Amino acid sequence: MNYTIDEQISLIERGTVDVVSREDLVRKLKKSSESGVPLKVKTGFDPTAPDLHLGHTVLIQKMKHFQDLGHDIYFLIGDFTGMIGDPTGKSETRKPLTLDDVKRNAETYKEQIFKILDPEKTKVVFNSSWLGQLTSYDMIRLASQLTVARMLEREDFRVRFDNEKPISIHEFLYPLIQGYDSVALESDVELGGTDQLFNLLMGRDLQRSWNQEPQVVITMPLLEGLDGVNKMSKSLGNYIGITETADDIYGKIMSISDTLMFRYYELLSDLSADEIGILATDMQEGKIHPKDAKKKLARELTTRFYGAEDASRAEESFEQVFKHHGLPDNIPEVVLQKADGELWLPKLLVEAGLTESTSEARRLIKQQAVTLDNEKIVDTEYSVQPAGDILIKVGKRRFAKISFR
Repeated sequence: MNYTIDEQISLIERGTVDVVSREDLVRKLKKSSESGVPLKVKTGFDPTAPDLHLGHTVLIQKMKHFQDLGHDIYFLIGDFTGMIGDPTGKSETRKPLTLDDVKRNAETYKEQIFKILDPEKTKVVFNSSWLGQLTSYDMIRLASQLTVARMLEREDFRVRFDNEKPISIHEFLYPLIQGYDSVALESDVELGGTDQLFNLLMGRDLQRSWNQEPQVVITMPLLEGLDGVNKMSKSLGNYIGITETADDIYGKIMSISDTLMFRYYELLSDLSADEIGILATDMQEGKIHPKDAKKKLARELTTRFYGAEDASRAEESFEQVFKHHGLPDNIPEVVLQKADGELWLPKLLVEAGLTESTSEARRLIKQQAVTLDNEKIVDTEYSVQPAGDILIKVGKRRFAKISFR
């Protein structure tokens, strides 16, 4: 399908915060249309953790928009920059990852992004392939492109400097080498979160220094988590991981507020802006119940990561638990060996796969979100007698039947 320039601009600008600059974008799109040469669109991810959540997919969804318009997508895995550690938003020096950490996490990213992007039309590149070739002379030349005063314009650096907290020299290098990625790829467009604006603009500056046409910078908002307030974050426990079960993805989406639902529609859905507008109007006029609008979103996103069949099963399970106040049919059964003495509940929750850490388990117990055999537990030091069978429920969607043998 051929898109007009106005249609391309409308889709590209959907949900964006910054477009630097719109005039450059229009000019590049016109040139691409006339020449038949697609734009090079780049987005970088440092593989700092093995799993992506829906907040990360805001950028990937925008990449898909460019891909649908026929442009070339470069999914850049920052295996080199990941070992430095992005200082953006950090109040102290970030601990660098090991090479093994980076390689392991990078492999999981490659698997996860293709739940959204077309693998045959996506170029996965690693910035170590060019950054690892830079000589000491090249690095000095690169460092000469930026002054310390300019770097301290970054709020996070300035705050740390004013508070006399250490800033390592390698952290100053991070925006420069991220910007050099754009030089190496000769990118036309770079996407990133709003917190990355300084780093993205660095790419424009360096491209000018290398006599390249500067890239267009597009930033996307940081997606709010389940609480509707803070950005989606694993550390805050308000996230929806794209490798979570179909039941968890569906159920978590059903738990968000009606207002947040349309934020998710705008940033994550494949529905057109017109279709989303009609849905919102129908809900406001009472033609469709908010829950049905939310179910539509939950089905779409669960289908994206698990397929229509699993999404349908997740919906049936959700209805059985919440509408009919029953238990899901597919409660996981976990068999544990009997141990001498009682078992600390937070540790049991981790062993059962219901929480990722004992600290998360303690937090959920404090929130009165954990029940054993339908009895709510509020004591974070509660211990379980390892005998017989126990039905554990965590939150509204996580169940496990524990059997001690």
